[in-house]
Amino acid sequence: MTLIQPLRFHPRPLTKIWGGRRLENFVPGGLTVDGPVGEIWTLADRDAMSSVVDGGDYDGRRLTGLMMSEREDLLGAAQPSADDRFPLLVKYLDADEPLSVQVHPDASCAAKLGGEPKDECWYVLHAEPDAHVYLGLAPDVDATTFASEAHSHHVIDLLQRFDVQAGQFLSVPAGTVHAIGPGVTLVEVQENADTTWRIYDWDRPGLDGEERPLHLDEALRAIDYEQHCQGPITPDFTGSINGRATLLEGRAFDVEILRVHEPLELDTAGHPWVYIVLDGAGTLAGEAGEWRMQRGESWLLPAAVGSHRFGSADGELELLRVEAR
Repeated sequence: MTLIQPLRFHPRPLTKIWGGRRLENFVPGGLTVDGPVGEIWTLADRDAMSSVVDGGDYDGRRLTGLMMSEREDLLGAAQPSADDRFPLLVKYLDADEPLSVQVHPDASCAAKLGGEPKDECWYVLHAEPDAHVYLGLAPDVDATTFASEAHSHHVIDLLQRFDVQAGQFLSVPAGTVHAIGPGVTLVEVQENADTTWRIYDWDRPGLDGEERPLHLDEALRAIDYEQHCQGPITPDFTGSINGRATLLEGRAFDVEILRVHEPLELDTAGHPWVYIVLDGAGTLAGEAGEWRMQRGESWLLPAAVGSHRFGSADGELELLRVEAR
């Protein structure tokens, strides 16, 4: 049987020392765990967490298992992750307190030091007054200057700080020093990797009362000191009825945002697509049937789905579309 059915997965919340409770308002069913929820993983193919299909012919199947049995239908022409898994990971993230200052390696650095390369990007869902992120090194900060302050809170002064608002998008390529400040709720799309090298963690203990480990040696070697990071961008929509805006044409994946008012037909063209429902509700139809979509859901369209269409929308159906390369 060809896998031509869109797949929705059960969301998996994770408690984090820096998390809050704002995601209660963004995902169907609310939060199912107590404590500070920092992340909700909605699509993942990891050893520690493999997403489980919610509904349809593949109900209860794990993405890891589908990658074994339905690999060609899922991936088409796209490349798997560095460890031969589904190439994308999607999560919601809520920072009630700031995240650690950190960096992810690129492919060359990961090959030398171990770990997995990771590009990621953020779409801001909610921002409190004065909400901000840190992204990239401040002008004229070189490797020597950064290394001299990396062990202390002064490292914050060496980073670019950007105020953010709901509806903005940021690209975070591998090698970029970054941190998400307090009061930011966002969708994070990333390569399927889990290598994070912490530089500074605000001198706080973890949920277990112990200090979380830092990885200064690896981080200092992973940083791209020549990289210029663009700040937040606001989508520039084209189209008179249904709006579309390109947000990222990346090395591993592309991202655009769609605003659907009237029926819209698209085609996966041999690559897996992920739709993240940012707002509204509507219908998604293809050869295998029709499904209802609502805010907070992530849907994986296997490469084999091909032609599909959005039908009636309740108000304005707003989606992130991610295409794995």
